[in-house]
Amino acid sequence: MESERLSELRDRVQYNCHISDARHGSEYGLCTYLMKMREFFRWEMGLGFADTLAQSEVGDWLSDRESLWAELGGAEFQPLAIDGREYDPFDARAINQVLADHGLVYSGGLGYAGRPHFFLGELEHQGQRNGFSLLVSGRELARDLTAPPAMTRDDVIFVRRESLRRMLWEKLESWRWNRPQNALGRAFSCYDFERDLDGSLELMTDSELELVLLHEEGECRAGAWLGTQWNEMLRELEHTPAELGARAVRDHLADCTVTLPSLLDMERSSSIHFYIGNLTPMRRELFPRLRWAYDQWLESGNPETIRDTSEQGRDHWQSVAREMLALHSRHGPEAAAPIRELMEQCKL
Repeated sequence: MESERLSELRDRVQYNCHISDARHGSEYGLCTYLMKMREFFRWEMGLGFADTLAQSEVGDWLSDRESLWAELGGAEFQPLAIDGREYDPFDARAINQVLADHGLVYSGGLGYAGRPHFFLGELEHQGQRNGFSLLVSGRELARDLTAPPAMTRDDVIFVRRESLRRMLWEKLESWRWNRPQNALGRAFSCYDFERDLDGSLELMTDSELELVLLHEEGECRAGAWLGTQWNEMLRELEHTPAELGARAVRDHLADCTVTLPSLLDMERSSSIHFYIGNLTPMRRELFPRLRWAYDQWLESGNPETIRDTSEQGRDHWQSVAREMLALHSRHGPEAAAPIRELMEQCKL
């Protein structure tokens, strides 16, 4: 693609990213928001992870960005013009059919709580994985504040290598504040971050790319089993504790079905540490036995406790998901309360 046309496409995607951020950027807690904005500044300015950020420059940029968001709060997402044709920004399948010949990859879809996400990146790899289409991006040309390292849409798995690398950096920075002896610390100790930051980040990105892929594959399988009613239920549960619980149940189902058995088969200790260290509070609350199994593995070195727990979890979370769907069928938009009650009773 010619540089001028690529620049126009990048600017249009970034414009849509700004609109999404204008609508949802303020939904984070203050500390999370400031950290994400700092790293967004680093990306936009093309700075390395070891580069020191000038506070005055970050502050000025932050003020300008928030002013831009204020102007775009009521703006509508714009279509993307490619090769003389306009595309709906959410029609990622059609857009990627065109962009693949240009060595580019694009995604436009809805994430947690219905937040739109867009990105444009350089296509690093395209292929098939266990019946699913796989698109892996490298350098990112346009992105929004929230940059999930992977996502699944229909039967397509998108993996954003640069976003994964930045996520690892952010978690390393947060861990370094107090350096607790926890699962994340054990994962980071598998690499030489003190003497080779960039090299270690690259190695860890290579390693955890497989973890991300396994989770998304599990998500695809879980989605096929749960059917379209599951997404309808999530839309009606938006911004409630029940939504968080339902998403955690699906994540556990995906990981007990694919991620954990695969990591154990590959004997990927570093990835098991990283996986446990990244469990959300809701996932930890619902599945305390998983942490117990991890602790047993640390003591004995025998992974069978984790494998047994994973097998129990697969059947358990299938049953819980089925009950959630039944409650939604019975109560419709009023299902949040009974699903929240179920969450209190379904812990494993």
